[in-house]
Amino acid sequence: MNQSKIRAILFALLAAEFYAVNVPVSKLLLEEIGPTMLAALLYLGAGLGIGLLWLCNPKDRAKAEKLNKKDLPFVIGMIALDIAAPIFLMLGIRYGNASSASLLGNFEIVATTVIALLVFREAVSGRLWHAVGLITLASALLSFEGAESFRLSTGSLLVLLAASCWGLENNCTRKISSKSTYEIVILKGVFSGLGALAIALLRGEEFPAAKWIGAALVLGFVAYGLSIFLYVRAQSTLGAAKTSAYYAVAPFIGAALSFAFLREKLSALYLAALAVMIAGTALVVIDTLKCRHTHLHTHTITHTHDGSTHTHTITHEHSHNHYLSEEEHRHHHELQHSHSEQELNL
Repeated sequence: MNQSKIRAILFALLAAEFYAVNVPVSKLLLEEIGPTMLAALLYLGAGLGIGLLWLCNPKDRAKAEKLNKKDLPFVIGMIALDIAAPIFLMLGIRYGNASSASLLGNFEIVATTVIALLVFREAVSGRLWHAVGLITLASALLSFEGAESFRLSTGSLLVLLAASCWGLENNCTRKISSKSTYEIVILKGVFSGLGALAIALLRGEEFPAAKWIGAALVLGFVAYGLSIFLYVRAQSTLGAAKTSAYYAVAPFIGAALSFAFLREKLSALYLAALAVMIAGTALVVIDTLKCRHTHLHTHTITHTHDGSTHTHTITHEHSHNHYLSEEEHRHHHELQHSHSEQELNL
């Protein structure tokens, strides 16, 4: 494995780790900052931070394809959903456990898949449907308050609502994903942050002390902005499938950090949900890495008859599923036949 691939794998894992710190650290910041205000500061931190990176990379600015008027509906949808989603997440973290909120973030996969099918008519494999079922079951277990009260917890429902918003936002962003990543992140960070800030002020939430504003902006830059930046850098070398496979560890890192630093209790129900969630996530990774490819096959057929040689080249294609690998593979077949003139006329 060459150095560029090793660096890309490190970038993908760092992107996952940077995003994973979002939930447990936000849980601590919510003791000093209102939930809507924190959501606003996180996204403003991402937008402003990536804006600085954009200014420092003129080569990336020059080669990136810019957004245009046709992209406006998807940009507006992306910004609106990125106003709502972090607000719901912060409220969910405030009323619930950070460990559960981290794992419930995987419900975003369910929302993205269902919306892609129902709204955008994208094909969904059988394996992915099994993953959706397992993740949904795990989410239900994590949301269950206990045998005494057959109810879903408020915090979990808010996190699931945030994941659903991000699922729809993923489908909007996918429509403009070929355009400048810098431009997309800056737009969603700045405008979604400003939108959430307006809502925070309308709700009567006050600005926190300067040190907490700084901490929230830095967290936003790391957990949202820098995480996306490293993800894109990894994807340019590894490809989308492998990068997302490495990134799938993020919710589990977040849960581990919550137990380590917030001292949250580990229940039997949580362990059961964790096992189911791991199984569902594993299916998602397998489905992501298993791609359908079309290959051209060239057959060279040589006929010899009456002392003369005739060569015919036949090219056809077929599709099959296989797992992504480092090696390229080609198919070339040469068939040689000797026939008499009489045989060829049959």
